[in-house]
Amino acid sequence: MADVATYEPRLKTKYREEIRATLKEKFGYANDMMIPRLDKVVINMGVGEAAQDSKKIRGALADLEAIAGQKPVGTIAKNSIAGFKLREDQMIGAKVTLRKDRMFEFLDRLVTIALPRVRDFRGLNGKSFDGRGNYAMGLKEHIVFPEIDYDKVEKIRGMDIVVCTTANTNEEAKALLAEFDFPFSN
Repeated sequence: MADVATYEPRLKTKYREEIRATLKEKFGYANDMMIPRLDKVVINMGVGEAAQDSKKIRGALADLEAIAGQKPVGTIAKNSIAGFKLREDQMIGAKVTLRKDRMFEFLDRLVTIALPRVRDFRGLNGKSFDGRGNYAMGLKEHIVFPEIDYDKVEKIRGMDIVVCTTANTNEEAKALLAEFDFPFSN
């Protein structure tokens, strides 16, 4: 039986070979298990119009699946809100959690392809950390991803992207993401 070459994402290789050593030297970790790493990426797309028209959620689910390369799960309303014409258990959004190789592939596409295509992009806010090493950002248009065919999009939607790391502080997490070439503005 012939050996099959295993494929590894570019950012995963970069983390293993370069970033770990850089972070260990910078922060002086006692052992390798203390070095922060990426845990998961959660992509969320809210579809408020789905309260009036349930067909709108299908487009969001299809677009999110194309962007993430994985089937998203619908998010449902917990409470009924009459002012928004919203009923309990009604689908109002979509989310997907990426881990391991799919996470690295998505981040690679986000940093190298999608973010440079954002209009009037001046860099990511360096203060959007939650104090526990997680970074949250929002995109106003999901059409910056090359997987989305602009002509077939019925409505341009925004999305939230949360990058979860194992870092203990904001400083460690920012250093980790900066090594992955996240374009922070400050």
